[in-house]
Order: sequence, then C-alpha cells, then structure tokens
Amino acid sequence: MQPTDLADEQNPDPADQQTPGDEPEPVAATPAETGNDQSGRVRRLLQHPRISRGLTVLACLIIFGELLFPNILRRIALGSFTRIPIEAAVGIAVLILLPRRPRRVTAAVLGVVLGLLVLEKCLDMGFFHVLARPFDPVLDWVLFDDAFDYVHESYGATGSAGALAVIALLVGTVLGVTIWALLRVTTLLGTDRRRSAFTAGGIAVAWTLALVLGIPSLLPGVPVAARTTASYAADRLRQARDGVRNEAAFAKEVQIDAFKNVPADQLLTGLTGKDVMLTFVESYGRNAVEEPSLAAGVDPILDAGSAKLKAAGFSSRSGWLTSPTFGGGSWLAHSTTMSGLWINNQGRYRNLTASDRLTLPSLFRSAGWDTVSVMPGATRAWPEGNFYGFDRIWDSRNLGYTGPKFSWAPMPDQYTLKQFNEVEYSKTGRKPLFVEMPLVSSHTPWAPIPEFLDWDKVGDGSAYNAVIAAQPTKAEIWTAASTVRKQYGKAVEYTMTTLIDWIAEYGNDNLVMIFLGDHQPSPVVTGDNASHDVPITIVAKDPAVLDRIANWGWTDGVKPAADAPVWPMNAFRDKFLTAMGPGGTNH
Repeated sequence: MQPTDLADEQNPDPADQQTPGDEPEPVAATPAETGNDQSGRVRRLLQHPRISRGLTVLACLIIFGELLFPNILRRIALGSFTRIPIEAAVGIAVLILLPRRPRRVTAAVLGVVLGLLVLEKCLDMGFFHVLARPFDPVLDWVLFDDAFDYVHESYGATGSAGALAVIALLVGTVLGVTIWALLRVTTLLGTDRRRSAFTAGGIAVAWTLALVLGIPSLLPGVPVAARTTASYAADRLRQARDGVRNEAAFAKEVQIDAFKNVPADQLLTGLTGKDVMLTFVESYGRNAVEEPSLAAGVDPILDAGSAKLKAAGFSSRSGWLTSPTFGGGSWLAHSTTMSGLWINNQGRYRNLTASDRLTLPSLFRSAGWDTVSVMPGATRAWPEGNFYGFDRIWDSRNLGYTGPKFSWAPMPDQYTLKQFNEVEYSKTGRKPLFVEMPLVSSHTPWAPIPEFLDWDKVGDGSAYNAVIAAQPTKAEIWTAASTVRKQYGKAVEYTMTTLIDWIAEYGNDNLVMIFLGDHQPSPVVTGDNASHDVPITIVAKDPAVLDRIANWGWTDGVKPAADAPVWPMNAFRDKFLTAMGPGGTNH
C-alpha cells in the first residue's frame, strides 16, 4: 500500500463497487445518539481527515516496521527498516479476497501472530545478549522462573516487581498496537480493493526485482528483498520440530554408558583413599585467560598460583573444555560434566534428571566414597541431588553465614571454602570424600565483589559488612561495557586467589582438586562470536594421580596454554574414569 493512496479511505472513488458479500462499514454514532458529548468530540477529532489519514499512515508504518523488526539488538538501525517485506504483499492479497467480517477476524488473528513474533524477537535479543543464543519457544519457558529469582536476589522485591510490570506493559502494548494497526489498515483495504490490489502487486514486483538484481540494503550483507517474518516463523517451527526429535534421540542416548556394568571394585582404583573435589568456577571462561584486558589481571594470579601450589607440594595440569552453554545456565554445564552427556538445553536436562544415568557422584558413591554437594548459591531444596547421588547437600540455608549478600551470591567463596572445612573436610575418622562445589562470587552482575581476607578473620561472615560498604554498587558498575568487563575480571581474580590459597593452606596429602569454568561470561564481557571454551585444571599432591593423565597433553600449571587440547565437556567424565581405573595410564 502506498502513502499517496491513504486519502482514499475518507474519499472513496464512486466508481469503486462493493464486492458481493461485503457489508457497509459502520457509521460512527453522533454525540446525541451516545449521550456522551465528550466522547463525541474525541470521535469527531479522530475522524478529521488529516488526523485519520495520519493514524492510517502510522498503522501502515507499524506493520511494516514489525514485519522488518530484527531479533538482534545491534541490528535495530535504519538499514533494517529500509527494506521490502514480501509478507506485506501476501497479507494484502489475502485480506482483500475476504468479506468484511472474515477479513476483520483474520486481521485480528494476524495481529496476534505478528505481535507474538515481535515479542519472541525481543526475547531473542535478551537471550543473545546474555546467553549468546536465541530464545527456544519450546524449552526455555522454564528459565523465566530462574530469571525472576536472579532479579529478585540481585535487585530485591522492588526490582523484581518492576521487571514484571515492565514485561506486562510490553506484552500488552505490542499486542494491542499490532491488532489496532492491522484492523485499521484492513478497513482501508476493504474501502478500495482495486487500489489495494495494485499496491500488493507493486510491493511484489519491487520485491522480486530487488531479489533478482541482488540489491543490497544499508546493512552490509543484508538484501533489500526481505523475508524476515516468514523465514523467522519457519525457523521457529523447525526448531520446535527438532526439539521433539532430539528428545526421542536422547532417550536412547542416555542408556549408552561404557561404565554402566563395571563392578564397583573396578571403578576409580587410581584414587583410592583420595578426597576428590569437583569445583565449578562461575563464568570462568577462556576470555578471562586470553583476552588482553582481562588476562592482564587474571594471568598473574594463575602464574603466582602455580608457584604457590608447587611450593606447597602440589602439581597441576590444565586444558580446555567446550561448554554446552554460554553466559548462563550453569546447571547445564554441571550436568554435562557429571553425566558425560551433552546437556545443552532444558529439555535434555529434564530428561537426564528423570533417568537412571550414572554420574560422577553416583559412581564415586558406589565405589565407596562419601558424596557431598556444597551449593552456596542454592536458596531452596534441590531435588536433583538425589539423581546425582549425593549423600548430603549443604546450601545457603545450612552453611551458617550471617554476613551480607554480594548481589546474587548469598555468600563469598572464601566463606564457603572455610565453612566446608568445618562441616566436612577437617573431620577425623571420615570416609574419603567426593565433593561437588560451585563457587559463585564471579556470578553476574559482578558487583559488589568480596575481598580476600585472612582465613582466621572470615568467621561467621559478619566481617564482610565492612567489605561490602566500600564496594561500588551495581548501578555504578553497569554504566558501560568496559566497566562491567573490568569488574568481571576482578571477580575471577578474587575466586581464583581464594581457591588456590585454600588448596595451599588446607589441602592434605590426599586432596585431588578438579576446578573448571562452567561457561564463558555473557557477551557484554566477551563480545560477539567468542568460543564456548573454559579452562579446566587438576591439582594433586600425589604425583601418581597426575601421572595417569600424562598422555592427555595438558599444560603444567593452572593456566592452560593456547594450544592445549580442547575437548567437549561431556568427554571429560569417561576420560577421567578411564584414566583413574585399573586400565589407566600409570607411569
């Protein structure tokens, strides 16, 4: 439809005949008929030819804009909206073929569909910004509960209520405005079908010429001939179909396990008597070690840490794992590492935890270890602990912390490690431990950040009240990407300092520590197109343990070399079990 044709809504050509099946458009009631003079004035004002034409032009622009609306934030630019959407021609052609009532019903339905697609693209923008992937309309709804918890824990009840209000307003506005725009344009189409048909044909011809000639838009690599909405909707349908197929395939995959029938006395024989800790460092990704502005602070911590561990009698080796997630979804990385399966979405996670798959904790327990999970970030019951095979779970409710929260993190990592000494590690007469422990001080939003204290000053956590008072707020940090990136680096430096110092200070001769990142931080830190790689390190005082992984090609020390091997994260479980079993390498 062309803007020059919009005046015809008010002044239809007498030659244009009503199509059979159409009914006359309803005539507005007068103020006397309604008994409401004020509403009559508003109605007369809106029916003024100039205002009415302006509203119709606005409706057309809204529809064209939504048909071209991108799903990546950086593409919201003039170039995205100076293209030709073929869906406009198709939509006009469909609507002008229908009688008035079916036409208006169809327009309302199309308004709902188009509005929902715009909302899904908004979700894509958020998911790309945080998780470096689009929103999955089938599997990702459950994540909103976690998102609400994150906002509530980080910004309080006011922040979470405000977020819900903004979301409700956005949904209502997008759907309402889209339906209104389509209904208004539909009235114009029914008033002058002949010119509407010419408009549809003109759009189709222009789109075809642009496609054949390969005319580029103002955006590099983006054509003027757009299929934005149609291709996007088709992609989402394929995504939903693939999700169903993947669930069926996963049901078979989960049953394939090389260690399913291995006798307990043939498991982990190379670790007999050892305390094994699997520690996930939140958002500790490859960028922290290799991106220059971050590595300038993190790498000296790692280099000094290697030296400190060596002086304390420990050896360490490091490599890379490719995480199934990015920017968030830590539980996907945890479950991938412990199950040996690639868990990259909520559907696979749900199906995994409903299965009888053997995990590292359950395998250690069957081989005689006492299995413990220390979850400082958990604020409520964690039923998945039964699936993994933990004998006990410690979390923020029973670790005795009385200090302040550090944004999302209920307690600092140093307190978690010190309290682990008290409740588990320092006890005499106990069985060997297998411990899974996520450390969370490097969790977004990276403000405020704890300070490393003398271990004897950690106490019950009240010492951190003075620490947090001196820290900048989230509002001060999240003013620029460069500031956020700097704070992220400081958070990783804190956690790595704390973890390495705990090993050197408290680690006994039987300690085997495996620490790794769960995923890279969000794109606000890494930028676009960063890898999914995270560092992994094994530390042990007994040299025989690291001898068993000598053929892995890992780097000596706690900082992996750039050319160290990169494995998918799900490969670690079986490689580790093989190396630490009876047939493992032992030089």
